[in-house]
Amino acid sequence: MTTLTQRLGIDHPIIQAPMAGTSTAQLAAQVSNAGGLGSIAIAAVDASTGQRMIAETRALTSRPFNVNVFCHQPSPANAGVEQAWIKHLTPYFAEFGAAAPTALKDIYSSFCSNDEQLQVLLAERPAVVSFHLGLPPQSRIDALKAAGITLFASATTLEEGLLVQEAGIDVVVAQGIEAGGHRGVFNPEQDQAIGTTALVRLLATHTRLPVVAAGGIMDGAGIASVMALGASAAQLGTAFVLCPESAANAGYRSMLGSDRAQSTQVTTVISGRPARGMVNRFMREVGAAGHPAVPGFGIGYDAGKQLIAAAAAAGNLEFAAYWAGQGAALARALPAAELFALLVKEYQSVLKDG
Repeated sequence: MTTLTQRLGIDHPIIQAPMAGTSTAQLAAQVSNAGGLGSIAIAAVDASTGQRMIAETRALTSRPFNVNVFCHQPSPANAGVEQAWIKHLTPYFAEFGAAAPTALKDIYSSFCSNDEQLQVLLAERPAVVSFHLGLPPQSRIDALKAAGITLFASATTLEEGLLVQEAGIDVVVAQGIEAGGHRGVFNPEQDQAIGTTALVRLLATHTRLPVVAAGGIMDGAGIASVMALGASAAQLGTAFVLCPESAANAGYRSMLGSDRAQSTQVTTVISGRPARGMVNRFMREVGAAGHPAVPGFGIGYDAGKQLIAAAAAAGNLEFAAYWAGQGAALARALPAAELFALLVKEYQSVLKDG
């Protein structure tokens, strides 16, 4: 056990990443019940749905779990950029027999200004709340800490890690460039693309915070590696996507279980924010060199999700957001509890042999 596992009341230094849209109460509960820290994300749902998700998870486990929120700066509307993007996507909508949208809206609220989300967290008081894509106002951090909630925040650079520390956050999540899904970078225009190994060492050396390593970790050997670098725990996301308890659909599972998992890429064209996923036509063609500016996060994702839905309705799976990290080809299709037990066994085997 580490100081962090003792603080959290978990048995093993393994955290299941929140993965908005893919994590479920069932998945989080299985991981927590097995002795890790399960996670759900309420970032992409309204406050009442988020409250139900927390209640559902709590009904399935008495152990600690993490609730994740997005703390991005809302994207300003820009009609010119949005119309140019719609025009760029129109041929693809036409390919699938669908009309392109005439206007776009911001489909994601930010915890930075979502008072209802704050009230849900203060009322439910989960053991852990984690921030992604930035930090909320200090008053919200202080309110959650006063409620006895342990706070995590993602950082992709040392500078961000120091901001996390200064804000009084309890734990920093070192998200390397290898990680699947949305980059936690505070300012998407200034992504240093630091790998997990270097980032863990930077944060472990230059901050006082416990460090959770995230990005490219898929098995016990990976967990042992980041722990040796100074991490207090490892966070795995893509490793859990093929678990039957995840919300991944058949297409996602098929892609992740195929040779396509060998190729991932960071793109902004699907959501308007840098995110790593398995390479498909959306990335290759919509994101080909010379494409117009992508509307900001939330607004860009409105267009992306509509195109994904149009393609899916036409039976085409080449436009979905198959978020996955660089270790995706190591994913294993096992029930969550079985996978977790295997991760622990692999990790302990490395420690024993070492």
